Amino acid sequence: MKKISKYFLIIFSVTLVNINFAQTDADISRVGTTAAAVLKIAPGARALGMGSAYVGVSDDIYSSYYNPAGITRADGVSQVAFNHSNWLADVDYDYAAGSINVDGLGTIFATFSSLRVPEDDVRTIDSPLGDGRTWDANSLVIGVGYARSLTDRFSIGFHLKYVQESIWNVSASGIALDVGTYYITPFNDLVIGASVSNFGTKMQLAGRDLQINVDPENEPESGPNNIPAQYSTEKNDLPLNFRVGLAMDVVNTRYFRLKTALDAVHPNDNKEYINAGAEFSYNEMIFLRGGYKALFLPNSEQGLTLGVGINYDITPGLEFTFNYAYGDYGRLNSIQYFDIGLIF
Repeated sequence: MKKISKYFLIIFSVTLVNINFAQTDADISRVGTTAAAVLKIAPGARALGMGSAYVGVSDDIYSSYYNPAGITRADGVSQVAFNHSNWLADVDYDYAAGSINVDGLGTIFATFSSLRVPEDDVRTIDSPLGDGRTWDANSLVIGVGYARSLTDRFSIGFHLKYVQESIWNVSASGIALDVGTYYITPFNDLVIGASVSNFGTKMQLAGRDLQINVDPENEPESGPNNIPAQYSTEKNDLPLNFRVGLAMDVVNTRYFRLKTALDAVHPNDNKEYINAGAEFSYNEMIFLRGGYKALFLPNSEQGLTLGVGINYDITPGLEFTFNYAYGDYGRLNSIQYFDIGLIF
């Protein structure tokens, strides 16, 4: 079984590398062309504090986003967590997840995330200060997943998601699938993780805001007038992401631990880049984190990340977690993450 799992990991990784990296320079021009941007916002203050280098770490509930296979390595039988972020441009982002480990079956989990744009006035050429109407936009993602350890060192995981976006009176929906693998090597328990995120359907906006009346001949005095019609919208891909990550404890003593992590990321709408991060732990209770996002990505506004965390045993078998992280987004200012969780 161990040999099979190793071969499966190698084949899986090599195949995905060939598929994803066989794109031409023309694909780079697709920046900003994918739908469902909410899928590109990574949750978890611990992960952000480590520069989002988390595919190889993925040992808690937030592995549901980065690498669903890693959730089999989470502490406790069950976990619940909630993440809130003041995202860019006063946009609110929330992520909630829960998991349960079933003996003999594996780990089952569910996730929910939302992105909300504040309500604003509808402005037109004739009414630049507003015409009395308001508009807003939001996105939501609902997912269920399953992960299982095939050996004591190798795990696989899957995460199926329903995605919906709406802008004023139009909306689009789609289905996405994440697949991940997680392998703990014999070399100092170095972890090799790999995942493919958001493989799924295209999304196309539809709704009453696209409905119009037209005069085919543009002659009010002749022919049919006010013919019902609608604008045609394009079908857009989901933001497909391929990640490979490494993580290892370079220091691990009775009271102190230092974990380092490195992720290589290849999206379908941009160039490849690297995330790097580290986590320092005292007695697995107090945590300090630092990292850097989007290394080698041209024109990126992402950069330094910092974070802190506390794990506190409320009672035997019940642990409370709190994490905070800060991310520098250059000219777009910064973002802040807060998350809380329970492990039991």
